[in-house]
Amino acid sequence: MLKLIYYVPESHLESTKLAIFEAGAGGIGNYEHCAWQVLGTGQFKPVKGAKPFVGELEILEQVAEWRVETIVVEDKASAVAKALKASHPYEEPAFEFIQMVDVQY
Repeated sequence: MLKLIYYVPESHLESTKLAIFEAGAGGIGNYEHCAWQVLGTGQFKPVKGAKPFVGELEILEQVAEWRVETIVVEDKASAVAKALKASHPYEEPAFEFIQMVDVQY
């Protein structure tokens, strides 16, 4: 099992979640579309060659972004990553998969 974490502006929050859920993310037991999200501030500085969705070249930008976390089974990770990239407005969306340990209790 993997945890997907990604950052997205509010304008694309719901559409990215829908895309990853349709690709197989967010299932926990008898529940679908499971996610946790929190609003924060991201920063970046577009440099030569960038085509930023927000901001201008060579200027440090700080923007409100949502951090979204959800669960992904390993065999769906590639499809979920593709869905996220296709639905995300940024040229280089920030995301990561973290391996989770299954602990018996």
